[in-house]
Amino acid sequence: MFSKLVIASGNKGKLREIAHLLSPLNIDIIPQAELQVSECEEPHCTFIENALAKARHASKHTGLPALADDSGLCVDALQGAPGVLSARYAGEPKSDQANNEKLLAVLGNEKNRLAHFYCVIVLVRHEHDPEPLIAEGRWVGEILNGYRGDDGFGYDPLFLDAKTGKTVAELPLEIKSRISHRGHAMAKLLLQLERLNHV
Repeated sequence: MFSKLVIASGNKGKLREIAHLLSPLNIDIIPQAELQVSECEEPHCTFIENALAKARHASKHTGLPALADDSGLCVDALQGAPGVLSARYAGEPKSDQANNEKLLAVLGNEKNRLAHFYCVIVLVRHEHDPEPLIAEGRWVGEILNGYRGDDGFGYDPLFLDAKTGKTVAELPLEIKSRISHRGHAMAKLLLQLERLNHV
């Protein structure tokens, strides 16, 4: 097992969640910005390709193992949009508020509000790792007509979790980490790392 891991993200909310989820491993978690790694372009139309590109980019520039997460909101009535464009749905500069306002406007009075968060996590041990570890997770819910809650980031205030009846922005980090798309993906990744340690 490695002792250091670069996280290929500049999103503070995402970094907080990932660090929390990885805390059982006792690995030194380093955000890529601390090592002066620039954000990687995400030109692909699938989450997996973007995550792999980000992980390889961070590993290339640091010489360390790297973990990248690519995730987003997929709305049924919008054929999976905003999808990989979730963070930039309303254009540049990135703005959670603008993205949420656009989503509400585009959905309008649409009755089908079903949606899911999707996450894929990729871990490469080095830039050219031919066997990257890959894990995915989904979180099913629906989009509300207005905001609820003041925690979290992104679309959290609009996404209602079907099981708890709360928006993601109303859930404490402990619960969110356990039931979220990122939590499910990370649990699968941790199992893969555990298996590798015992090989």
